[in-house]
Amino acid sequence: MAEEVCPTCGLPKEICICEDIAREQQEIEIYTDQRRYGKTVTIVDGIDESDIDLEDLASELKTKCAAGGTTKKGRIELQGDHIEKVRDFLEGKGFSVEVR
Repeated sequence: MAEEVCPTCGLPKEICICEDIAREQQEIEIYTDQRRYGKTVTIVDGIDESDIDLEDLASELKTKCAAGGTTKKGRIELQGDHIEKVRDFLEGKGFSVEVR
């Protein structure tokens, strides 16, 4: 049985490093925005959807922050102010993060 090989890096799929490289090269911004009725929303912007599964990452962040949220227009929106938790989580995953 032949192993599947990643077309990008040429390594077997089990040890493919493409996602790790993609994480390091992305510049992700985290900021808060005020919505209707004074509600605060934490926004994670700048994630390249072609390399990273945005839905899975959003699900992990919602669990980590114990908050609701969604993905819209290529960014993750979390209910509440969770800048510190999100930054620590994404840096732990290998992303380069900028807080504004």
